[in-house]
Amino acid sequence: MTEKTIRVFIADDHAIVRAGLKQILAEEGDIVVAGEAESGIDAGRLVGKARPHVMLLDISLPDRNGIEVLKQIKKDKPELAVLMLSMHREDQYAIRALKAGAAGYLTKQSAPRELVTAIRQVAGGQKYVSAALAQTLASQVGADHEAAPHEGLSDREYQTLTMIASGRTVGEIAQELSLSVKTISEYRARLLVKMKLKTSAELTSYAIRNGLVD
Repeated sequence: MTEKTIRVFIADDHAIVRAGLKQILAEEGDIVVAGEAESGIDAGRLVGKARPHVMLLDISLPDRNGIEVLKQIKKDKPELAVLMLSMHREDQYAIRALKAGAAGYLTKQSAPRELVTAIRQVAGGQKYVSAALAQTLASQVGADHEAAPHEGLSDREYQTLTMIASGRTVGEIAQELSLSVKTISEYRARLLVKMKLKTSAELTSYAIRNGLVD
């Protein structure tokens, strides 16, 4: 990709984060920021006009879960390389994002040079994962790998699990995700059944034990 400028689209709800990313990328002669969005709806609406080669997509947007946005983007533009950005550790969301079609996953604590490397790599048609995540993926390839209960949850159920385990109430989760309390209660009920647990306290204990929350 050295002879071709890589067009990047940034979708993140924090203006400071977008500004920081643009500053990092402005120092690279072969990368240009072609557009940006602060919500999932805006990302879906504006990314087509920007014609990017790579999309940097925050996994925690205010209006829609980043993985839901990812699935919609990949459905509309299967050729677009989407690099997920997150404050969450890789072992919390990375594998789920990659299964949904992401070309790579980076935590926001990553060094600027790693971000640039990842962008160039996915722009060239490759996947990008850290060495630690590659090891995790490799450990799951074996035939003796038994899926953990939380791996069978839908993206929204998994998100509800992590938010409950982080101490949020059903009402707070509903408000943050712009959904009804009834809907969140249904997610909670479904994930309890799937995981064969009975209470939010048991969910929290499970999430902490399995490193699903910080």
